[in-house]
Amino acid sequence: MRYIRYAFLATLAVVLITVALANRATVTLNLLPQELSGFLGYSWSMTLPLFVVIFAGVIAGVLIGFVWEWFREHKIRAEGARTRKERDQLAREVKTLRDPKTRTGDDVLALIDDTK
Repeated sequence: MRYIRYAFLATLAVVLITVALANRATVTLNLLPQELSGFLGYSWSMTLPLFVVIFAGVIAGVLIGFVWEWFREHKIRAEGARTRKERDQLAREVKTLRDPKTRTGDDVLALIDDTK
């Protein structure tokens, strides 16, 4: 299994290096379109190699996907926590009921005493 992981990582590294070498041309990224930046009087632009833009887009997409799934699964995690809490409470209750020290006297008399 370890060798499969190393082979996958090596293949991924070769693909990423190939993409980076094939897209070394520089591109200019503008924060706002030209018309809007002229209207607002603010123009922010940056010149980067294209592969940086591609990799940043992929990383941003993966991070947005992780956050989206984390929020989507919140209901499932909360239900699991409630179930775990209830299970622990029931386990403690069963343990106290099975403990011979808590059984004193007759069970019927214990039930009558509990109602008072």
